[in-house]
Amino acid sequence: MNTRLRSNRPIRKGTAFPALPRVLLALGVMLGAFPMAADDEIPTPTERPSVATLPPIGDHWLWVPDRLLGHSLLFDGDNGEVLGMIDSPLLLTPQVPIVARDRREIYSVDVGYARGNRGERIDFLTIYDLDTLAFKAEIVFPTRAANGNTAIAYSSRLGPRFLGVFNQFPATSVSILDLDARHFVEEIGVAGCAGIYPIDDHRFASLCGDGTVAVVELTAEGHQAGISHSEKFFDTLEDPVFTSAGRLGRRWVFVSFQGRVLEVDFSGATPRIKPAWSIFGEDGGSGPSGWRPGGLQLVAIHAPSRRLFVVMHEGGPGSHKDAGPEIWVFDLDARKRVARIEPPPLAASFLGGRLGIESDSFGFKLLDWILPADTVHSITVSQDASPLLFMRNAEFGAIGVVDPDSGKALRILNEAGLFGPTLGVP
Repeated sequence: MNTRLRSNRPIRKGTAFPALPRVLLALGVMLGAFPMAADDEIPTPTERPSVATLPPIGDHWLWVPDRLLGHSLLFDGDNGEVLGMIDSPLLLTPQVPIVARDRREIYSVDVGYARGNRGERIDFLTIYDLDTLAFKAEIVFPTRAANGNTAIAYSSRLGPRFLGVFNQFPATSVSILDLDARHFVEEIGVAGCAGIYPIDDHRFASLCGDGTVAVVELTAEGHQAGISHSEKFFDTLEDPVFTSAGRLGRRWVFVSFQGRVLEVDFSGATPRIKPAWSIFGEDGGSGPSGWRPGGLQLVAIHAPSRRLFVVMHEGGPGSHKDAGPEIWVFDLDARKRVARIEPPPLAASFLGGRLGIESDSFGFKLLDWILPADTVHSITVSQDASPLLFMRNAEFGAIGVVDPDSGKALRILNEAGLFGPTLGVP
């Protein structure tokens, strides 16, 4: 059964006005109808210095990196409360911080320059205390961490002891850091490959341009023990795969530009490629200008229920980074679509929040009508028994929180910065 989980808001494929004039019209209407309060009407709170501690880590915590502000906000997805913030001001896009529950630490890949934003560069891993977000230590590594638009799969823990950082300069490689000894171990070359997809305590995979995945094995001390490649399972020219992928234990699920689902099983000594299937069913597609996957962090998996979530849009070849008005949900075992989910009104919430417009007011409904239909670039889902699906458009700071079982919008996180392409559940 294929269920369309959506609100009563229609998807507006075309509008009477182009998007920018409609936004300007909305601004003019709202600024005139809802004047801002005078300064003397705003009470000034009394501030007292204190050191706060985070509550016990929740299943629905969410990292929201902001590309313009150069930091990552930590939210409680259950109530929308901002719990804390970690700065990474000199990366193009802050990498999602890595939370180590077993070590009570948070790891952030950072860079610095001797003259502020120029001069000699230093790359390092900043280690924060999980309870207070206080600085604990840093690990300097002599290689250059990759810097990209999304930074997907650019860093990951490799078991309890090691952490890998993906590098791009002068060639692709992975730096291995020892979290016990707090030092750089080794740089491992992965020429022609990109990303870190952890398998187990001493292995990780990297997606390669020749249509294979490389598997790197580490020794007990974190040095390279060996590297091998899978058979070719996709064509980088005819139908590439997205770097955004979903994990199922020692298996990784990739989605291609044309909507093929490709699963790689790393549980054995050599990777095993499972037969591919199309998200469009037996016909294999919906036409050159029909529905197709697209976005930035567009793939997510809820491992306990074995559900695959993919951001979808209507477009032609070359539209693989376009935001989509729907998230399609698939049963991985049955290999079929089971639901379609629409985003909540993110654009109206982001703009309305800055204009002081309440979400239950007529002004908000008018704003939502004037603005273009909502689309999202990125999604992630929590891994508990009662999961939450988080989604964002990369061009503004509002995060949708949705029940993936019913498709119901639960809340919108409005204090989520300005711009950013990724999300992360610790």
